[in-house]
Amino acid sequence: MFNDSKHAFDAAKTEYEAFMLDPHDWVPNNRTLPVVIYRRALSPKSGNLAAAFEILFEHNAWPSQWRNSIFDYHHFHATAHEVLGVIDGSAQVIVGGPGGRVVTIAAGDALLLPAGTGHCLQSFERHFQVVAGYPEGQQWDIRREALHPEEQAAMERLPFPALDPIDGKHGPLVEYWLHAA
Repeated sequence: MFNDSKHAFDAAKTEYEAFMLDPHDWVPNNRTLPVVIYRRALSPKSGNLAAAFEILFEHNAWPSQWRNSIFDYHHFHATAHEVLGVIDGSAQVIVGGPGGRVVTIAAGDALLLPAGTGHCLQSFERHFQVVAGYPEGQQWDIRREALHPEEQAAMERLPFPALDPIDGKHGPLVEYWLHAA
């Protein structure tokens, strides 16, 4: 269990779903690593969710790099895996590129996107905001077109993070991602 003075993460209360995405048009998605949605990674009523996600991500070697919304255009990151902790509101996000899968996420949820996974904000309620974290040593980029073969190969060689951004040594990243290696 992760604790700070106001927030608690309890893996027993967090539910998650994992799913694979095939490449789609110009979006490579990730052929070996699933997208993971953590439901109620943090209680939405626990206070300052932004600070809580930042502390949690830092604790698990996924330091946060920004707070904002999700871009409302299709894009992906080829140079880093990404975790998004929802700190306010709710949204429908398209994952997988144009025509991809629509997922609903809300305050307290987190969305883990392996490198190459397309995503786009479709709609939102309230003041939708997220905190974004990336594995130590990885720097995100923004891609809106197909990768060249060398770029695709570099993306596929990205190292796997040693810890799950939400549950450290025991989460779905460890279960699904590290076993794919």
